[in-house]
Amino acid sequence: MSPRTRCRQGGAALLAAMLTVTLVATFAATALWQQWRSVEVEAAERTRIQSAWILIGALDWSRLILIEDSRAGGADHLAEPWAVPLEEARLSTFLTADRNVTQIDDAGGGEEAFLSGQIIDLQSRLNLANLVSGDTVNEAALAQFERLFAQLGLPPAELTALVQALRQAQAPGNESTDAPLMPQSPSQLAWLGLAPRTLALLAPHITLLPERKPVNLNTAGAEVLMATLRGLDRAGADRIMAVRQMQPFRSVDDVKKLLGEQIEVSGSEHGVASSYFEVHGRLRMGPTVVQERSLVRRMGLEATTVWRERTGARVPGMS
Repeated sequence: MSPRTRCRQGGAALLAAMLTVTLVATFAATALWQQWRSVEVEAAERTRIQSAWILIGALDWSRLILIEDSRAGGADHLAEPWAVPLEEARLSTFLTADRNVTQIDDAGGGEEAFLSGQIIDLQSRLNLANLVSGDTVNEAALAQFERLFAQLGLPPAELTALVQALRQAQAPGNESTDAPLMPQSPSQLAWLGLAPRTLALLAPHITLLPERKPVNLNTAGAEVLMATLRGLDRAGADRIMAVRQMQPFRSVDDVKKLLGEQIEVSGSEHGVASSYFEVHGRLRMGPTVVQERSLVRRMGLEATTVWRERTGARVPGMS
């Protein structure tokens, strides 16, 4: 065999060996990636299921707090236990307190879990359900929203368009394809024509409940108080909040005595007790954050969940 032939055979063998190594490395990398992907999917699914059950437990806890408050009776105000927000705390602290042990790993010993939450009285806000009933506009409620729009510097034309859209959405027997769908929460008002800026400014002051409900004067903010009580200025709103902080109003008559005859307080539009609450829950497990928002309706010693909304995200800068 000539030297040139031997050189060619050696080159072919080297090339075959390099191809074999390349194929083996490719297959190994593919198998490793598939295994890593399976582990990540399994971990994400486990985190999702754990988060869901923990937030369900937190919602049940909130409902229990509301039921116990109802058992005590009386008006609803911001000095009650349900109104105290839960700052972010390690989940294991709740479990150790319940089981009287010194250390419990969070959520199965993996990532540490941190829970926070808050209960908000939705009757502390202006209710959009009060605006329109079928095809009829409630003039008193409309006047309240007009005052709120004026306080926030929002264009009255958007309120007019909103009322018209609500009338079309609730009109009996309206089968027109142009009629908008009735929203279920204020965050969906964008499809009724509200601009994003308007919606952002209104969000802390309005709600959309399944039925007409009065404003709770024990929990309403200054903007809502000035909107719902015709003729009330900022000083009067601050006075109401200062008085109720020292002694919550036990009835609407207490507010009437405080304000006198100059400000009209209506028993049908104002109250001191609430039936609808929004429960916020936030669970952080490692880089993953799961948030849940629920509408709870309390009637007597029963607290039922009307709807729940859950979103997930990842903490920036964490992997």
